[in-house]
Amino acid sequence: MIRKFSLEHDRQSLFIRFAGRRYRIERSTGIVNWLNEALQTEEKADYNEVMTIYDVLCYSKENCRLANEWVNVASLFAVQGGSLEKGSSFFQEAGKYFDGNTKELAHACAALRGRKLDKGDAAYELDLFPFLPLILRFWESDEDFPASLQILTDKNVLDYMHYETLMFAITHIFERLKGNMR
Repeated sequence: MIRKFSLEHDRQSLFIRFAGRRYRIERSTGIVNWLNEALQTEEKADYNEVMTIYDVLCYSKENCRLANEWVNVASLFAVQGGSLEKGSSFFQEAGKYFDGNTKELAHACAALRGRKLDKGDAAYELDLFPFLPLILRFWESDEDFPASLQILTDKNVLDYMHYETLMFAITHIFERLKGNMR
């Protein structure tokens, strides 16, 4: 894991960045905490954070590599039903939350160290991990169309984590963005 992902480490801990935060994994117990930089304290990681970090570190294929080809997360070839089934409200609900708050969403993406992109009312490339980016594209609603939210991932994202874990990670990103918007 250390070599594969170029992890910072010492005898007691492994360190990894996830969604703009630095995490510490205690080697003897497996406990995962994140550094609250504002308070200079450690906070216990929540379920979505822990499961995403563990899945990437333990499940990812040996020679996982980015394809450098963006695909809509809803179109991943392995997706059959589940959270992104046609008519699902997973992205619709987040889109409704962000609607009317484009400036706040842009600020929240920047707070996660996102890199601004051109296409969309708010569009950013965000790092799930330093080695695994995603793109968030948001368009405000207008008189003809509801708000629209797209998440694009690298075509090989499922070489790094299970589909279900990708949904944990996206849920975590949405929660972080909402928290930064408040």
